[in-house]
Amino acid sequence: MIRVLLADDENLIRSALAQMLDLEDDIEVVAQAANGADALAAARATAPDVAVLDLQLPDLDGITVAKQLAGIIPGCGCMIVTSHGRPGYLKRALASGVRGFLPKTTSAATLAQVVRIVHSGGRHVDPELAAEAIAAGDSPLTPREADVLEAAVGGAPVEDIARRVNLSPGTVRNYLSSAVAKLGAANRHEAAATARRMGWI
Repeated sequence: MIRVLLADDENLIRSALAQMLDLEDDIEVVAQAANGADALAAARATAPDVAVLDLQLPDLDGITVAKQLAGIIPGCGCMIVTSHGRPGYLKRALASGVRGFLPKTTSAATLAQVVRIVHSGGRHVDPELAAEAIAAGDSPLTPREADVLEAAVGGAPVEDIARRVNLSPGTVRNYLSSAVAKLGAANRHEAAATARRMGWI
């Protein structure tokens, strides 16, 4: 029996996924969580074989939960099921050891099959998402540029961004200018929107 942990902050989706997986003879949902902290606590309590994680959780994102799970339960295979299948997220997930990456539009049969693949040590990435990630290429942003651009989402003033990322306002302006140039954007708002759409921040 493959023991599964489900983490999704949307109760309806989490319940539906649990019901679908519980219909399978060889899969049992042993724990459910609505956020990353609860998912980690549930994993410690139940030692699941596979964790099915939403990418966007209220406290920690699914990739961060997957990284931490690898330290807590090394044998637990992690997979992401998301409605945010952006190229940057896919690449970050795979680099973090996630072995399955699916859109929430996937069928119940495919979901169950990928749980089995991940449990057996294999990998599965939705082919369409994989093609988009390859076409998009790698992020041109340095980690610091990405941090500054992420802090700029929502139109925060440079002084606020500087406080948030512990840099001087002048340094923040330099990073923002560099990010705008690399992304071919008209301004930092457009650069942030582009980076977010690609999953680079």
